[in-house]
Amino acid sequence: MVWLFVLITSVSYAPCWRKLVVCSLQLLLLISFSFAQTGTFSGNVSDEKGTALHGVTITLEPDKHIVQTDQQGLFALDDLYPGTYRFSTSHKDYATYSDTVVIAVEQSVERQIVLQHTRTIAEVVVSGAVTEQESPNQLLKLNRSAMPVQVISRQMIEKMGSRRLDEVLKEQTGIAIVNNVTGGSRSVGVQLQGFGSEYVMVLIDGQPMVGRNNGNFDLSRISVSNIERIEIIKGASSCLFGSDALGGAINIITRYGAVEPQAQLALRYGSLNMVDATVDAEAPFAHQRGSVQLSANYYRTDGFNTNPYLSSGQSSPPYQNFDTQARIRYQLGRQTYLGTSIRYGIRRSDMTKNWNDEWQASDQQDEKDINFSLNLDHTFRSGLRSMSRYYLTHYNVDQANRWRGNEHSSGELSFRQTVHRFEQQFAKSYRSGISLTGGLGGSMEHMDDKALGDIPVLTTAFGYLQGDKRFFEKLDLRGGLRYDHTSSYGGKINPSFGLEYYLNEKLSLKTGIGTGFKAPDYRMRYLVFFNPSASYLVVGNELLGETLLQMQRNGEISEIFHVAEQLDKNLKPERSTSFNIGAKYKPIAQVTMEGGLFYHNLRNQIDAVPVATGTSISQIYSYWNLPKAVNKGLEANMQWQINNDLNVQVGYQYLIAKDLSVADSIRAGNWPYNQNLHDPKTGQSPSPTVSDYWGIVNRSRHMLNARVFYHYKPWDTHMSLRANYRGKYPFADYNNNNFIDRFDTFVPEHILLNAFIEKRLLHDKLKLSLTIDNILDFKHQLMPGQPGRMFIGGISYRLQK
Repeated sequence: MVWLFVLITSVSYAPCWRKLVVCSLQLLLLISFSFAQTGTFSGNVSDEKGTALHGVTITLEPDKHIVQTDQQGLFALDDLYPGTYRFSTSHKDYATYSDTVVIAVEQSVERQIVLQHTRTIAEVVVSGAVTEQESPNQLLKLNRSAMPVQVISRQMIEKMGSRRLDEVLKEQTGIAIVNNVTGGSRSVGVQLQGFGSEYVMVLIDGQPMVGRNNGNFDLSRISVSNIERIEIIKGASSCLFGSDALGGAINIITRYGAVEPQAQLALRYGSLNMVDATVDAEAPFAHQRGSVQLSANYYRTDGFNTNPYLSSGQSSPPYQNFDTQARIRYQLGRQTYLGTSIRYGIRRSDMTKNWNDEWQASDQQDEKDINFSLNLDHTFRSGLRSMSRYYLTHYNVDQANRWRGNEHSSGELSFRQTVHRFEQQFAKSYRSGISLTGGLGGSMEHMDDKALGDIPVLTTAFGYLQGDKRFFEKLDLRGGLRYDHTSSYGGKINPSFGLEYYLNEKLSLKTGIGTGFKAPDYRMRYLVFFNPSASYLVVGNELLGETLLQMQRNGEISEIFHVAEQLDKNLKPERSTSFNIGAKYKPIAQVTMEGGLFYHNLRNQIDAVPVATGTSISQIYSYWNLPKAVNKGLEANMQWQINNDLNVQVGYQYLIAKDLSVADSIRAGNWPYNQNLHDPKTGQSPSPTVSDYWGIVNRSRHMLNARVFYHYKPWDTHMSLRANYRGKYPFADYNNNNFIDRFDTFVPEHILLNAFIEKRLLHDKLKLSLTIDNILDFKHQLMPGQPGRMFIGGISYRLQK
């Protein structure tokens, strides 16, 4: 393993481009020394009547060998390296068949595969086969969650031509991508069924990521080059993952389980001098007992400006991002596996904003994060599976803001966040049909912030149990229970329960309920941060009283609002209860339709509130609990496989997101929501009514996506055209009555149209691509992170024996 140490060391200290060269050379050397003798997998495919099936696609994973059956239903895959593969079939008229196959040296393995004509909603999966929902890093099965689950496959990501995680997610139903404007438009966060980014946990291989900018986890930090699939849970998921999953979870599964040595080199270049360079490689070692995957990605862009009031500079910063990941899995015994991974990433940006020679702003930010995991997977003779996991993550950021106007001012944000986490999982399936997964563990989180001083370590202990069972072949029951105990806020229990009922072969119904909680983080409790370019000060709840008192003594306070007196030093944990009910309908084999209603009831939601104005600072903010809020609406999706080469998908969401305490205050005529509206066109100021309240900022009532995927076989060319519509959404309270109404500032409705075309050559080894993002060239100053039209060319080459 000396070469791995050398690789990681060189990556940690070399410049970004040099790192890619080093990675490329070492990965290619790894492959060149990993060749071995091969075997063959062949067979025939037929239906229940014994009729040979032509045009059935056979996919062999993890190395992605693809072949189609001929007129006699025959197929063959040669030159396969020894090891255990997963294979699956695909045909528009027949249910998917999945199983495993063991390839030996210089031997040919034959299989007779019988497919069932598609009549039911559920796909057929052979007992004992490795399904796409399984992961070598955790035993929790997200597809058994009571909340709705969406899976985005690697094949879908490739068809979209996406480069970063945020680009994939923004085209999914019920998901919006938002920019943290107050953080310099750097942090690209996600909004899930009305829940902000701070309520959505982001995990890689089942381990939570840390490092948030104003609550947003920056999705653009993550390249999609080595992602196997993305699992998305919509709704309260604390019963699975604890705090921070109050509104949902996004679990990123990276590639694993290489059976033959291979590598891929990819380069994209486009508008804004965008460079996206990737090296991926994987290979077995120790006579197929182990496998290693390595990935390195370099991404940079010049940034851009959508603000017409700037004479020069950017509204979205230029930045460079480099990350690399190494992942190893080794078979210690027949039923024992040891796995480890390490991920290292750095990101640097430097942005300036110049209104004129007198008014200028600049800010710089450097981020680094290191993630290390170690897990031991063992299956006992009784069938009990055990997974022991240790996880260490360290994230640090240094941000500096400079402002030159009537006077010079500056602000700095510098903190280090370290988390140690241990978890023990167990899983067992019984002959009665019951499957159980349980676990217990704990974590220690330490924050080192120059602005906060000495902060106590936050410790958490947890335990959980997840189970499911099928009754009468028509009813699936799912349930979960989790207990979390934090050093600051005591213990919380979060249950979930769901069921799915198959009415007939074409229609099924599903419903579920779950609860979630989120403890206030360090930022809400202790952080004191000043942004000079926007002239605002944010004070943590527990430091508000003494901060205002000191500023008042120094003559720095103009007015303290009445709401400041209502804030105490004990922010309560946020709680949520999520309900969903939906249906899945498959009228014919080629068409699938899904729809459902969701209702998320939030209590004690933490929100920023203005508490004072200063003599030299425009606004002073702190945090308080809102008594009650609600996100409710509906989602619908339709997929039509017109033929083997043409696929159409459509999705829609309707959303209402409101703070119910605002409506109650308007109805009762209480401050601060009893202030009049103001119509800037007529100058009239009518009294507010409940119907005048729009809802929470940054939430659109309507979102729609439509996607067309086409494969032109004569040229072996893949194409996609995707349209994403987002209805208007509120940006800010323009008339200063403390709630959003129709006279406030809105981002207009818009459509983002994207296209991708890819030509494959040399048996899919060489790929040439062209991406056109935002074809309609939509830009708006209130969307600082949305660039105009972009053209991106790409080339990739896959190395295999």
